[in-house]
Amino acid sequence: MPAWARGSHGGTMARKGSDVLSGEHLTMTVADSSFATASRHGPAVTVNGTLPGPLLRLREGQNLVVDLENNSSMGTSIHWHGLLVPFLMDGVPGVTMAAVEPGERFRYEFPIRQAGTYWWHAHTLQEPMGHYGPIIIDPANGDPHQVDRDYVVMLSDWSPMDPHVLMKKLKVGEAPFNFQKTTATDDYPLSGAERRMWARMRMMPTDISDVSAPLYSYLLNGHGPEDGLEFAFNPGERVRLRFINGAAMTFFNVRIPGLPMKVIAADGQDVRPIEVDEFQIGNAETYDVIVEPTGADAFAIVAEAMDRSGMGVGMLASRPGARADVPLLRDPPLLTMADMGMNHGSTADSMDHGGMDHGAMEGMDTGSSGAASGTMDRSMDMDSMSMRDTSLLPPSVKVGPGVDMVSMNPVDRMGDPGIGLADVGHRVLNYRQLVSANMNPDMRRPTRLKEIHLTGNMERYMWSFDGQKFSAVTDDPIRFAFNERVRVKLVNDTMMAHPIHLHGHFFELVNGAPHGHQPLKHTVIVQPGGSAQFDLTANEPGDWAFHCHLIYHMHNGMFQVVTVRPLQGGEG
Repeated sequence: MPAWARGSHGGTMARKGSDVLSGEHLTMTVADSSFATASRHGPAVTVNGTLPGPLLRLREGQNLVVDLENNSSMGTSIHWHGLLVPFLMDGVPGVTMAAVEPGERFRYEFPIRQAGTYWWHAHTLQEPMGHYGPIIIDPANGDPHQVDRDYVVMLSDWSPMDPHVLMKKLKVGEAPFNFQKTTATDDYPLSGAERRMWARMRMMPTDISDVSAPLYSYLLNGHGPEDGLEFAFNPGERVRLRFINGAAMTFFNVRIPGLPMKVIAADGQDVRPIEVDEFQIGNAETYDVIVEPTGADAFAIVAEAMDRSGMGVGMLASRPGARADVPLLRDPPLLTMADMGMNHGSTADSMDHGGMDHGAMEGMDTGSSGAASGTMDRSMDMDSMSMRDTSLLPPSVKVGPGVDMVSMNPVDRMGDPGIGLADVGHRVLNYRQLVSANMNPDMRRPTRLKEIHLTGNMERYMWSFDGQKFSAVTDDPIRFAFNERVRVKLVNDTMMAHPIHLHGHFFELVNGAPHGHQPLKHTVIVQPGGSAQFDLTANEPGDWAFHCHLIYHMHNGMFQVVTVRPLQGGEG
């Protein structure tokens, strides 16, 4: 019986922070543990005794062997997030392997084919308990970014409530952890008409995150704000910060007040440098930035939860104990008409469609239909709105109790900085700004469009693709032919942002970047009520998980399998 079912924390206390493992043959041991931060104490799962688990420092071109030993009370595995590995090494129980049961061991073995910042994690509910860690892969031919210091900043959320219990509460309660609900006496900037509209739709404009600070502690490298985590620097040095969002359910808005950040990589892939003051990082994404701190003894690294219920904090410090002021939490954001897919006041985007085979894709939606507006159209007839007009859905979407919203006007929102960041008064990163530093490896034009709808019922906590939970489509995967070039359009028919991850591949965002320089990503945020598109070369044969990286969305149905056939050697 697992520790959570016994009501016992079990194991030893986890150490905070990551040890470093390097070389060609590594051992990683999973165990039940306990974890404490501030006044919270509860069950955890550690790998090699730490939370996060070890930093794997690897080199492009090497071979890697990892022996996974399971000393925990639950089945386990390791998924190598963002790494190009043979599909049988991908670490997803029920898709590419059986879980490694308690007392058993499993050997992963594969070549390292890339460089950059990545991470590893369990693909079960051990992940939110601490089963995750960072990966740095050094380039074979030297790093083009010369820096004086190089740090990992792994963001995560941790709760003393066992994830099985937490998930059950989400399933049986209506927004049970939304502690910022609107009331008759609140001071949210909503008109009476807007409040009546939200009430008719049985929705809350404050329902930003499913789980928030009353349950979560927000961690940087396993440390809470009270721990005084420091990253040393000397004034004028170039410091690389590798941000990884390893959280179960939290989007973070990252800023370093008083210090600009130069973004140089996204999801491990180099981009043309862009200077910003803040960026939103979705679950499973990574961003590398370079900062040059000077003019102060310390700068606060602030990772504020998207719903602004809490934050993780670290310090860039020029001497031990140096501290900078930590900003107060900002006012909670509110959902807008654009987040409901009702953006009627948008203007056309200018998108570069030169990289598409227009003949082969004639009649298909090949670009953005508008730019999202962050404000409500006051002239709109509230009574005429319908959030559940299923006639707008294509035949591929199965209409049923799992679909309680349909986006009326799902415009492309690549230029959206993220919920709550449209009017912060400083420079905020958006996907439209990302341009690959290198030429895309495949310059062919897509020959077909695959549209996939992100669907859900927030009251019943049901999540799915095209109206069908994974349990209903286990024998009906998304099929791509080997080496096929396809454009995938994701339409978000929900009021939540979803970080969508495809295993085994990188895809190119259709974001208006010059042809041949679309940014490569393995995870993309699809904003509420909007859409996002990417071009994919299906050149990794096998069966690959495709899912929302909000872990309780994935475990409640927003999961599918992408199958790429034929397999090498003509099988399949």
